[in-house]
Amino acid sequence: MDTTSPETAARNDTVAVTGGSGFVGGHLVSALAGQGRRVVVVDLDEPSPELAALPGVSYRRADLRDYGETLLALRGVDTVFHLAGNASGTRSVQYPRFDFQINGLGTCHVGNACVEMGVRRLVYMSSAIVYGTPQRFPIDEEHPTRPFLPYGASKFSGELTLRSLHEAVDLSVVMGRCFVIYGPGEDPRTAGGEVSQFMRWQLNDLPIPVVGDIDRKTRDFVHVSDVCAALIAMAENGTPGEAYNIGSGTETSMRQLADAVATATGRPARLKADTSQMEDSFRLVADISKLRGIGYRPAVTLAQGLESLAGALGPFPELPTATVAFRREAVEQT
Repeated sequence: MDTTSPETAARNDTVAVTGGSGFVGGHLVSALAGQGRRVVVVDLDEPSPELAALPGVSYRRADLRDYGETLLALRGVDTVFHLAGNASGTRSVQYPRFDFQINGLGTCHVGNACVEMGVRRLVYMSSAIVYGTPQRFPIDEEHPTRPFLPYGASKFSGELTLRSLHEAVDLSVVMGRCFVIYGPGEDPRTAGGEVSQFMRWQLNDLPIPVVGDIDRKTRDFVHVSDVCAALIAMAENGTPGEAYNIGSGTETSMRQLADAVATATGRPARLKADTSQMEDSFRLVADISKLRGIGYRPAVTLAQGLESLAGALGPFPELPTATVAFRREAVEQT
């Protein structure tokens, strides 16, 4: 005989996505709604009409810097995917206090609210930026953590807070360290990832500016749909208190990316080297063995993702305007 109360049954089917109106959040909301889950979008911005129209999707406005608003937004949910926050390293250099309030304090509020509300599982989207300059390749989860940007420090602060809540009060939290995410829906005014930027320059038939060393600078590019699959796998099978790398496990140089963009668009790519900033000209690739161990398998190759992205953007998309800066002086000169 099933003795589950109607209230408990409802909770077991309801998830919240903080930052659900954003790039990754919107894709995650769509994926969860496609599984038949009731999804609460928690954000300062309303979700798009297309997202809001999905069956089972509702919206709660909340500023996570306010603990009272955080508590109200997360009431009655079973699982929380915490994606909200500042995702721009450059903005963290410009406004480090704002960055820490959003990423550090906001995450602390979410973690405490989950404890107070008895949330079954919290999934925190962190970043590979917490590792700082890579010291070995590929990077596993035991790699030293020495972030060189305020953004990396604030994301790592979130990890430390949530892990301490796991140890002290048994918060069931798992953390995903995302590498370089790409896919349809990125905002060209803020997205600093090379895939979207390269594709937008290429589709406008313009030279592609490449910051740093074209051959020595490598990245692990992971499609947003694979990121969503990883986050869901972590919610279902992840070990509480653990961090997992979220990537493709494939290393791609800037030149190789440009060649792949050329193939996806059917015309040669012209590169314009910008060596004024070389701080991130290092190899950044994920060891995803740990994530594979809980059932994750990246499904979208870079070639497939680029072909799809080119179709989604169409001819002459808006050009990217996000800047790259590692020091305040660099920001002020732009």
